[in-house]
Amino acid sequence: MAKKEHPAERVLELHAELAEGPVWDERSHKLFFVDILGEAVHCFDPLSKEHVSFDVGRPVGCVVLREDGGLALAAGDGFFLVNVDGSGLRRFGNLSANSDVVRFNDGKVCPSGRFLAGTMDWEKRQPIGALYMLQGDGRVSELVEKVTISNGLAWDSAGTTLYYIDSPRHQIDAFDFDPETGAVSRRRTIAEFPDVSPDGMAIDSEGLLWVACWGGSRVERVDPSFGRTGEGVRLPTSNVSSVAFGGPGMDDMYITTAREEMSAAQRAAEPEAGNIFVARPGVCGPPSYRFKLE
Repeated sequence: MAKKEHPAERVLELHAELAEGPVWDERSHKLFFVDILGEAVHCFDPLSKEHVSFDVGRPVGCVVLREDGGLALAAGDGFFLVNVDGSGLRRFGNLSANSDVVRFNDGKVCPSGRFLAGTMDWEKRQPIGALYMLQGDGRVSELVEKVTISNGLAWDSAGTTLYYIDSPRHQIDAFDFDPETGAVSRRRTIAEFPDVSPDGMAIDSEGLLWVACWGGSRVERVDPSFGRTGEGVRLPTSNVSSVAFGGPGMDDMYITTAREEMSAAQRAAEPEAGNIFVARPGVCGPPSYRFKLE
């Protein structure tokens, strides 16, 4: 398969332990993301280069935008609401996971405004996590059980197919997704990654997926109809964690990376680890969906 690689450039020097979950706010033209193990939510303005963050006081798996202008988090043992400046942090929803054995990881809002986020085994070995769905009235339901490392999420343009990654399975799965209820069914595999661990992902306006490859120093483009395309973005560090489209034309691809699982020698050899990058692969993505409170 012929390869087509796009370059990436650093936009924020951060050296985060585990930068993850970028999401573009088209209202403020800022990028939000988390440092899971740093227990912080970050906000970066690519135009002014202003970068601020706030502490959450617990491992924070992901941040999403709310329709009313605030943020929602999957952090620690449950879901939380918070203002964009970090004030007013409060628990929301009826979920309390066992944070001694699992933690929240990646999450996104579906086209109907529900917040999906999953948990993972702290030891990264056992299928003791799950993918949950938070509704705007605080109700939480379990969509997928027996998950080891719940990771990337994306929906097709019709909102009727959910793409999902449980990283140790080394594949991307698709589900039929009911926009009315959020129910999932008919799980099947659309792409396999025997050589790397697929992590976070985003979908572009052509319906193709861009998948961060943990341990692979790249983001790969995947066609849900036949799998890996050979197109991608090359990064100067191994642990590529997630990707999101943003910018004025939604054609900037923001990419998070991490230093987690790297030895002192590896960190010295990869000084760009944990930084934030941007690529411009010539396609755009849809705006981020927002969590709707009831």
